[in-house]
Amino acid sequence: MRIAMMVLRKLYLVPFLFYRIWLAGKKYIGDYMPGFLIGKKISTHAIQAGNITPEIHGLENIPKEDGFIFYPNHQGLFDVLMFFYSSPKPFAFVIKKEAKNVILLKQAIQATGSLPMDREDLRQSMQVINQVAKEVQQGRNYIIFAEGTRSKMGNKLLEFKGGSFKAAQKAKCPIVPCALINSFVPFDENSVRQVTVKLLYLKPLYYEDYRHMRSNEIAEEVKRRIEEAIEKNL
Repeated sequence: MRIAMMVLRKLYLVPFLFYRIWLAGKKYIGDYMPGFLIGKKISTHAIQAGNITPEIHGLENIPKEDGFIFYPNHQGLFDVLMFFYSSPKPFAFVIKKEAKNVILLKQAIQATGSLPMDREDLRQSMQVINQVAKEVQQGRNYIIFAEGTRSKMGNKLLEFKGGSFKAAQKAKCPIVPCALINSFVPFDENSVRQVTVKLLYLKPLYYEDYRHMRSNEIAEEVKRRIEEAIEKNL
């Protein structure tokens, strides 16, 4: 219902924005800034048209230098829109392969050089992790949803997968935990009521902070920080 309202309210812009992000995907040659800027425009219009109030905290915690990974909890397709809307830094993202054919998301993947992952295929998953690590070392930023799939329990988290943090370990890069609150509501509720969605950028873990930790220990620590932030800000 809310998606329909978004489209109807911005109907005059839909063909133009879709064409822009499609074109950015077709012309993509390694620069993800054009796709990121279009994603910012799309997310801003979607939020305005969707009766959604975004509440952003902790922008000062985002590293000044590029070459880091955001690790948020995962509540649904609206998550990425919140990052496009709020992040001052461009990023690509890792997403499950099933989502790569979702309209608009498919074009966003192509336009930002993002990477679909098949979590049932260990070899392909490791190739993606290695590719992310390589690109982060070269100064790109990424989002990785460490739960592997969206939580269907509202603001409760699933287990964070240790393997998701191997990219950060290989790149020796900053890890930025991010807490999403009520990001499931816009697309899950059959309603157009006003909703506030929060995104909290938490203090990063630098390589010196986690260099002696195993990947599953990093996962537990990042999850703990996100859960604590959600409990304080519900």
